[in-house]
Amino acid sequence: MTDDTLTSALKLLPHGPEFRFIDRLCSLEPGKSGTGEYTVRGDESFLRGHFPGEPLFPGVLLVEAAAQLAGVVAQCDPTVRPMAGLKLTALRNVKFFGTARPGETIAFETQIVGRLNNLVQAEATAFVAGALVMQLGLTLSGEPRGKIDDG
Repeated sequence: MTDDTLTSALKLLPHGPEFRFIDRLCSLEPGKSGTGEYTVRGDESFLRGHFPGEPLFPGVLLVEAAAQLAGVVAQCDPTVRPMAGLKLTALRNVKFFGTARPGETIAFETQIVGRLNNLVQAEATAFVAGALVMQLGLTLSGEPRGKIDDG
């Protein structure tokens, strides 16, 4: 995929820039899998309170970033129309093994493992410096739009 395609795919996120936790989409197999990154800058407002003097990227935002990446992958599926109102609706087997600090880059990977009508199931992982920091299963849901060939 070209850099323009990857940049355009990120625009599918409904979030404003201040709540986007994927800076770069590194690879994309539309409707199947993708990888992305977020670099913890250190000036994010939430780091001031999480935790003063020991800033850590919150686990809940690791989950959000994984959901955002899964949403991009799902919305790019060439066989299914993008869904309006796509949201995170369920989490399974969430495990945290670490976190990220300012200056570190979090690498996310996700795979779509199933689709049923307006539901998308995905599995995701996050790594910092090659070390696994999170793994989970998630479900996204939105308003069904039908298959592309349905017209």
